Amino acid sequence: MIEVRDVTHHYGLRPVLQDISLEVAKGELVVLLGPNGSGKTTLLGCMGGTIYPSRGKVLCNGIPRRLDEKSELAIRRQVVYLPDNTWLPRHQTGREFLLAVGRLYDIDDFRLFDHAERLMALFHLEDKGDSAISSYSTGQRKKIALASALITEAPCLLLDEPFSGGLDPAGILAMKAVLKRLAADENVTVVMTTPVPELVEELAHRVAVLRDGQLAAYGTADKLRAIAETDDFDEALQQLLYPEDRNVVGRYFGESSDEA
Repeated sequence: MIEVRDVTHHYGLRPVLQDISLEVAKGELVVLLGPNGSGKTTLLGCMGGTIYPSRGKVLCNGIPRRLDEKSELAIRRQVVYLPDNTWLPRHQTGREFLLAVGRLYDIDDFRLFDHAERLMALFHLEDKGDSAISSYSTGQRKKIALASALITEAPCLLLDEPFSGGLDPAGILAMKAVLKRLAADENVTVVMTTPVPELVEELAHRVAVLRDGQLAAYGTADKLRAIAETDDFDEALQQLLYPEDRNVVGRYFGESSDEA
């Protein structure tokens, strides 16, 4: 579904991504994981077409992004990119926004109306559906943004921090269940970022670990454990993300390396 070939990107003189190559299969749920500033959002933006890499390319179903106008528009109907801080039309109601997004993707009106209602119920927004988005809380705005990605019925979702932004426990549980069902039952491809190890292990078919702009590891949770030579997933991530500082928590509590 998505192929990243030798992607390098930099802002000014600082390289953010360096020769990243990976493939995401149809129906796969892949999590991009890494420290702050490791290039996760930049890589997702390259996949989503909002960032053009300095070198290398991203292909969707074998077609390079930004090849030409016709090809790029075709890709945009198949691939939805939802950034962490999503722009929302504050003076529209939540329902109006969802219907407008669905019509951009040529969703039949009757199916669109039904889907919008189901999304409102999923995220407990029934009472806010006909209120202006400006009246929504931070978490409610996050929910309507997530709903706007789901209502497209696109076969590929690129989601930057879908579980952040004030999402309440009910919203987290709902989104987690939806992503699992989409990947398992409907062959929807999902690439997302999240800093929560428990969600990573539960949801991801494969995990891409970025460190200093490079791909440090890419594989299943079991493969990451094997690389780190540990049965504990949290410990495996700690070693892969911060290999030079494995005992940072122990030192915080005044322990020596030998004591840990």
